[in-house]
Amino acid sequence: MTSRTRVIVVVAAVAVAVVGAAGLYWFQPRRLFTDRTVDEALPTFVTPVGPDASPDPTDPVSTGSAVPTDQPPPNVLLATGTFISHEHPSSGSAHLVRLADGRVQLALENLATSDGPDLHVWLTDQPVIEGTAGWHVFDDGRYVELGPLKANNGNQVYDVPAGTDLTGLTSVTIWCKRFAVSFAAARLDPA
Repeated sequence: MTSRTRVIVVVAAVAVAVVGAAGLYWFQPRRLFTDRTVDEALPTFVTPVGPDASPDPTDPVSTGSAVPTDQPPPNVLLATGTFISHEHPSSGSAHLVRLADGRVQLALENLATSDGPDLHVWLTDQPVIEGTAGWHVFDDGRYVELGPLKANNGNQVYDVPAGTDLTGLTSVTIWCKRFAVSFAAARLDPA
């Protein structure tokens, strides 16, 4: 083997090693084989009844039981939905809840999806579309990032930033920012 051939072989080996290391860092294929589970306490809520979508806390018909007037108002379900699979098989449900203290939270119940790099939870104004046509739509419009996905399995709660205008935010996605693709999404139907 000539010295020129040896240099070419060494340069090629170094290039393969660098590309391989970069690929392992960027794609993080090990995440496809890992599972993280969290089990946070989900907020309890009442379902609003009537045209004003605000239950009367003293009315046993609208809340299911009477709440004494000296008690704070109950947490109210604003919207709910069921996850569909996009890039990865997924299931679970999402509940948008206004807490008695005025804060809004998104509760993910029994979430099951794949782990992956750079996963985040977004509220969006985009429609939930089944199949590959729905994989890339969520960064096309308005979205509010609620934070990194805490775990790919279990129950988890995310605070919606104070002052967020919820008007038009009709879906939630588990969004992979690194590859701009939805792992799962749920249409949020008003309660």
